[in-house]
Amino acid sequence: MKIEIYGTGCTKCKKLFENACQAAGSAARVVKVDDMQQIVSAGVMTTPAIAIDGQIKSAGRVLSVDEIRKLIA
Repeated sequence: MKIEIYGTGCTKCKKLFENACQAAGSAARVVKVDDMQQIVSAGVMTTPAIAIDGQIKSAGRVLSVDEIRKLIA
């Protein structure tokens, strides 16, 4: 499983990355995408955003660890 965090490096983006790493543990690879062209190409209009296996699951807010765990399950 691959989890991508889309964001330019703001505090909210960093927090979402931390939450995703905690929620995923060793079950998934968490990748941070901070290149604006890649963000736009993925269809993300509001950051931070999270994608699981290439599918955008949330944009514009920081999901909690529990919310991310529910998306992964």
